[in-house]
Amino acid sequence: MDAVTAAPEPDPTTAPSLVFDDKAQAHSVAEDILGILTGTFLVSLGLHLLHAAHAVTGGTAGLSLLLGYATGWPFWLLFALINVPFALLAVWRRGWDFTIRTVVSIALVSAWALVHDALFPIDWIEPWYGTMAGNLLAGVGILILFRHRSSVGGVNIIGLEVQDRTGFRAGWTMMIFDVLIILSALLVVPWQNVLMSAVGAVLLNLVLALNHRPGRYLGR
Repeated sequence: MDAVTAAPEPDPTTAPSLVFDDKAQAHSVAEDILGILTGTFLVSLGLHLLHAAHAVTGGTAGLSLLLGYATGWPFWLLFALINVPFALLAVWRRGWDFTIRTVVSIALVSAWALVHDALFPIDWIEPWYGTMAGNLLAGVGILILFRHRSSVGGVNIIGLEVQDRTGFRAGWTMMIFDVLIILSALLVVPWQNVLMSAVGAVLLNLVLALNHRPGRYLGR
């Protein structure tokens, strides 16, 4: 076999610069607004399908669905209230820019929920389809929000903090918390729904774990 000749070292005086312009890479205000609107719409639509399938998922969204089944309170109200302490955590650990974006995203998810209830009522949906489609939509929506320096509060904030400090992916951290929340659903919904919800939550977190990694797709 012929020997491979090593490529010559590039001349630093002639090699093109590999330094990226932060301004060129940053999302514009219009892009952030559209991204947050799109992300929150997808998250809320996914949760709407999950509610129609009488399923749960992880995070504060799953906890809100779970408490809604148990108490009859509306999802939009529970989701907003549960996320208050996590918003305070976001101020402390991630700064005002991220927190304001997250609070806006939480409010938009709650607002979109009212829109879906009014304009897209679902009397019945095949449970497995509703659960898988709902988690997939929610996962893509959360991913979009991450790319625009936002989240839907709750465990997302903890997951991002752990990822920034240790490199442990946000999706895996969220999956651990999600398992605990879904197991709690056994107190409220039939075990078949809990099993279905667990599979769906794994799908959601795989979307995040495989697509949101430190150092990739940064919109600063």
